[in-house]
Amino acid sequence: MEEAKIFGMKMSSAVTILCILVVLLIILIIFIIHKMNVMARKYEMLMSGKKGADLEKIIRIRFKEMDQVKANARRVTKEHRQIKKHLSSCISKYALVKYDAFDKMAGKLSFVIALLNDENSGILLNSMHSREGCFTYAKEIVNGESYIQLSSEEKEALKQAKTVEEEIQDMTKEAEFEDADGNLNFDA
Repeated sequence: MEEAKIFGMKMSSAVTILCILVVLLIILIIFIIHKMNVMARKYEMLMSGKKGADLEKIIRIRFKEMDQVKANARRVTKEHRQIKKHLSSCISKYALVKYDAFDKMAGKLSFVIALLNDENSGILLNSMHSREGCFTYAKEIVNGESYIQLSSEEKEALKQAKTVEEEIQDMTKEAEFEDADGNLNFDA
């Protein structure tokens, strides 16, 4: 007698394959049950005791804190914009030029001070010192220009004040190539 066939295979071969599949499924089920037990233990630890009972409360508190941080960030950003607007009108550039106003009669006691904002507007204060007294003059500077004629010392102070930012940038570029001891480092 001929042995019965299933899916074109002998019955004994089909039963063997099915037994192997059943054993593999049992192993897979045991593995999954083990993983589920591990997760259940972790969940129980998380949800048990004081921490588990307060978990929702803690999450709500953290969300409230995050909302406060966002509100503070918005407030700080707004204040930053206002301060930035205000700073552009503040004095941020200055220069001092000392000179002898009366050719070696009083020494270099006379001076010009240039005080400018970011738009190069501000004032020039010129103080001329002599043996008879001290005379101080103020001249308005608008966008780097004066409507009143400037002396050579006043022009020099204005020029120095206007180029202060460029000099600082040049110095910081040079400093980038120096190490802590002031030695030049070209590897940077």
